[in-house]
Amino acid sequence: MTFGFAPSTATSTASSVSADSDNRLARMLEPAEWASAGIPLLRSPREVVSGLHSRHRPIPATAVVAVLDHEERLTASASFTRRAAVAADGWEFRNALLAQLRRVIPHDLRRRTPVRTAVLLYCREGDERWTEEDGAWMWGLRDACTLHGLRCGAYITLTRGGWQVLGEGRGGRRPSSLSEPAPLADAAVEHRTTPTRSGGGAAEALRRTAAR
Repeated sequence: MTFGFAPSTATSTASSVSADSDNRLARMLEPAEWASAGIPLLRSPREVVSGLHSRHRPIPATAVVAVLDHEERLTASASFTRRAAVAADGWEFRNALLAQLRRVIPHDLRRRTPVRTAVLLYCREGDERWTEEDGAWMWGLRDACTLHGLRCGAYITLTRGGWQVLGEGRGGRRPSSLSEPAPLADAAVEHRTTPTRSGGGAAEALRRTAAR
């Protein structure tokens, strides 16, 4: 007869929570990692930010993913809202971004070198300083771009104090999460958005809304 001791439920739960936390921390990028990743600089970050702000009118917890061509013209974009109750996890963010990209633009996986660049604008509370949530979005954007054949572009935060391109030190006071969107430019832009959808694995963590 063999005697032994089964691990307590509390111990198992604590180990599971610790492992999950470690996994989430591994799925985020620190500012130094992002800055050294060779992310291409935006030539006109203010124009990109203003254009996305006017089209999508983001409020806090809204993510706007956009695809730019080689001349930094907007090719497609979509927005969705992150559920505040869900912990910041780069894997979940990656899945949500990838789902949006697949709906608005064909992949470029057959190309040897990416010709289009995806950028992410995230509207949130707080100030311009980097947070773990930002790190998870950075990880998610980089991974989603790899899986869709795109070049990973800038990660931009939009807060009450204005906008900032993280890792570059460039930013401005307007637009901000509180400012009114400026009228869209008259220039014709190919712009595709996604309808409101529900269901699927990513929807369990993020509620997607239609881009305006």
